[in-house]
Amino acid sequence: MKTIEAKSRSESHKISRRCFLEKAALAGVVIGFPTIIPSTVLARDGKASPNSKVNVAMISCGSRAGYAVNYKSYDKSVMVAVCDPIKSRRLKRKQEFGNCDDYGDFREVLARKDVDAVHIATADHWHVPIAMMAAWAGKDMYTEKPLGISIEHDKKSREIVDKYHRIFQYGAQQRSIEQVRLGIELVLNGHIGEVKEAFVWAPHGESGGIATEAPIPEGFDYDMWLGPAPKAPFCNDRCLTQSHRNGIFHIYDYAIGFVAGWGAHPADMLQWWLDNAGIPNMPVSCEARGVIPTSGLFNTLTNWDSYFVYPNGLKMRFMDDITADKEKPHPGVSGGHGTLLVGSEGWVRVSRGGWAFSNDNIRQKAKDPGPKRLKISRDQIQNFVDCVLSREEPVDNLHSAVRSDILCHLIDISVRTGRKLKWDNNKEKIVGDKQAENMMRRDLRDPWKLNRSWLSSIFG
Repeated sequence: MKTIEAKSRSESHKISRRCFLEKAALAGVVIGFPTIIPSTVLARDGKASPNSKVNVAMISCGSRAGYAVNYKSYDKSVMVAVCDPIKSRRLKRKQEFGNCDDYGDFREVLARKDVDAVHIATADHWHVPIAMMAAWAGKDMYTEKPLGISIEHDKKSREIVDKYHRIFQYGAQQRSIEQVRLGIELVLNGHIGEVKEAFVWAPHGESGGIATEAPIPEGFDYDMWLGPAPKAPFCNDRCLTQSHRNGIFHIYDYAIGFVAGWGAHPADMLQWWLDNAGIPNMPVSCEARGVIPTSGLFNTLTNWDSYFVYPNGLKMRFMDDITADKEKPHPGVSGGHGTLLVGSEGWVRVSRGGWAFSNDNIRQKAKDPGPKRLKISRDQIQNFVDCVLSREEPVDNLHSAVRSDILCHLIDISVRTGRKLKWDNNKEKIVGDKQAENMMRRDLRDPWKLNRSWLSSIFG
């Protein structure tokens, strides 16, 4: 890694798609997936110099890319490229970051040897395919939440990222909020006694959406935007509405809804505690009910109420905010989102908006929670950049992300089948229900296949 001066980020670094594919062909790679130079050619060995800077490329320049401005303010990173199939969006971000290149095809970004890491802020259906290709191309990655649009996609992303020893930071930024970390440390150190139950809740989803076909705007590569998703006629509510009512969050071809799109945050907090509590960190069952719109363009869960049981008897309830406010299952459940851990001697609630306790004595102990401590991160992006340089595990790693994302998928599948699901964590699959097991997978549109032959060509 090295600082790239303006004169080196020139047209000479822009590799055409044709040249890119030709280089992959010369490498002897035959796959059912867009071809990428193997990471064995591009990967770095060892740790970087303390004076090194991480060269970052931003993939997708929509609303979620706004957080990436932190790269500009951090002296250990520099944005060298932005990419988006919508020309106006990428040019706007390019202006914000100053001297960087812009692309409409992310594969050209991945072909650049001077790009060390990518920030993936696409719609959900692109998260895993791009992350997997980035790993193969030797890039580290910061990937926005949620993870994949199926459980099998999550597992495949973990497999390839591990194989190529890439740094992966999950974009559930609450692990970089001090009160969240301290609240969980209080629980880990026994200040609320043995945890008996947990509650997770998040903002509800949206219904509606107008499906009237419209002309594709000039400068919009709509086919690239769709990518692995099924072909569909263009309409504004599908992908351009600027609000939480944007169809990318609420159309099943691109996401599973706010149960994951927003629920990823409090679910990730629960998982952070579970992964460090010395108890089983995945459930044995999930039973959920919910509402799926039957009219309009949007067709993901708008409301949900789910019950999980863990091997040690821990019970967890995961709801949308409307259900949580109506049911009021515990005095600590309040506000639009949160993670509540209830023990034999009290409770702690954490969220990005603050923290709460059953009594002030518990809060006072946050000054020195005890010997069990979590990774400290003041900023999710800065932690990612630091870990790219040091090759240490980031605060929000992929293995934990896979586990918390599976919780969201189990809710969705349970609602859609109308049945209680059994989860086998050794096999990492739903058992005893063939239909539900089949829903762990999603087919992708050619040529964006995460299929067996593609994996075989990479893993041997």
